[in-house]
Amino acid sequence: MADLKEKFVLVGAVSSEQSEKIGKPALSFLEDAWLRLKKNKLAVISMWFVIFLVGFSLISNAFVSSKDANSFNPDKVSTYGNLPPNSGLGIPGWNGVFKIPGATESSNVYEDQNVPKGKHFILGTDNLGRSMAKRLTVGIRISLLVAVAATLIDLFIGVVYGLISGYVGGRVDTFMQRFIEVISSIPNLIIVTMLGLLLGNGMFSIILSIGLTGWTSMARQVRNMTLSYKEREFVLAAKTLGESAPKIAFKHILPNISGVIIVQIMLTIPSAIMYESVLSAINLGVKPPTASLGSLIADSLENLQYYPYQIILPSLALVFISLAFILLGDGLRDAFDPKSSRD
Repeated sequence: MADLKEKFVLVGAVSSEQSEKIGKPALSFLEDAWLRLKKNKLAVISMWFVIFLVGFSLISNAFVSSKDANSFNPDKVSTYGNLPPNSGLGIPGWNGVFKIPGATESSNVYEDQNVPKGKHFILGTDNLGRSMAKRLTVGIRISLLVAVAATLIDLFIGVVYGLISGYVGGRVDTFMQRFIEVISSIPNLIIVTMLGLLLGNGMFSIILSIGLTGWTSMARQVRNMTLSYKEREFVLAAKTLGESAPKIAFKHILPNISGVIIVQIMLTIPSAIMYESVLSAINLGVKPPTASLGSLIADSLENLQYYPYQIILPSLALVFISLAFILLGDGLRDAFDPKSSRD
């Protein structure tokens, strides 16, 4: 029997500390969300695109001003008007060769209109001879500015309103939800028209109109999450310790629903960009000659048949920007959802 016992050798952990050691390191909520987000390739690409877009808009402000993009020489309209894209590198399709209206075959428009040699417009010009590249740069900047400013108003009003409604509950919650229903029943176009009459068409009235009507969805989301979280154990512990209701709502509940708020922001920005574009397209947006994506599309509609590049460029910019924010929002929604983790 003694010989049999000696043949058995304990392998593996040599101490109790090593046997209880956890192989996978503990991750915080944000670290775990980042790992899930990196698995979504489209969301990561969209995130870098959005970062590049924001950085480009900030940096370009030092090189391309709204005045440069809007100014033109009335005496040079016949020379610089409606020039096709020309990279100056002789690339086919991007070399200034274009079939102008009424012509039987394509020709070098820059030579036909006596454009000075060495003068190229990488994205062409509009009917007044203004650079489409500069106007598109300013248009993207203006549309992002309007969308972000309106989203900040949406964020502030919606989060505060939803927290109060969900945490207080009772008759206060019922009254506040009925007020949201009244606001939601008013068409946004009416509010925009009224603000336009009071404040004049421009960025300020658009930002106010989007912010004053778009916060309702944020408030509903925050209210629903607050109703769920206010029954959790950590809220009960905070009440037991004697913390005030505002402190519990903003210090304990708000950080736990921040993921939902971030996702809602990512989905609100493209909606605001599209809304601003529609308003600018129907002459209720920014004042001309200030360029935005919507105004660029509206101005080029009459030249769609003859100069399609003038409407294709801002339309593609609008589609890609909106798509990037939507894909990033979907990726963040899955990343902040712990149920999506398979580990």
